[in-house]
Amino acid sequence: MLTFHSKIKSAAALYGTLVLPYDQREKCRLRARLESGEEVAIFTVRGTLLRDGDLLTGEHGQVVQVLAALEPTYAVHCDSEHALVRCAYHLGNRHTQVAISAGVLRMRVDPVLKEMVEGLGARVLAERAVFEPEAGAYAGAHAGAGHSHASDLLAPVPLRQRIHRPGDPA
Repeated sequence: MLTFHSKIKSAAALYGTLVLPYDQREKCRLRARLESGEEVAIFTVRGTLLRDGDLLTGEHGQVVQVLAALEPTYAVHCDSEHALVRCAYHLGNRHTQVAISAGVLRMRVDPVLKEMVEGLGARVLAERAVFEPEAGAYAGAHAGAGHSHASDLLAPVPLRQRIHRPGDPA
């Protein structure tokens, strides 16, 4: 069984294609099948996220391309930007993974969250689609042997944080 463990930027040729839903693309240890049916193993550094189009290789030199599978999702639509931002805020407040695109939020199927955003005025459509949620403000890319660097972060991490509570002296 071939083992794939490293992301690469480009390849002259592809050995195969690996179609995976999001929940499998966020695992660091995975046994999967290429589109050809061949079983392969994926061993990546903990915290590595495989995105649609990523290329993986291993000691054998073969390269496979990861494709995001279509999966059940909810597409959240609103009549105004303000309503859409409110929905995004409340979904984020519940630590829900959300994909954001022009005028649409996409989330995993969750009837409770569907009811919540509908209560905020959203229209929710069940769709089979690629799910590529935002990585998160502090999600760093892994480089080399899996070391994260501050320059890889999507947002700065404060060196010192203080939690301010109402009533605290200024």
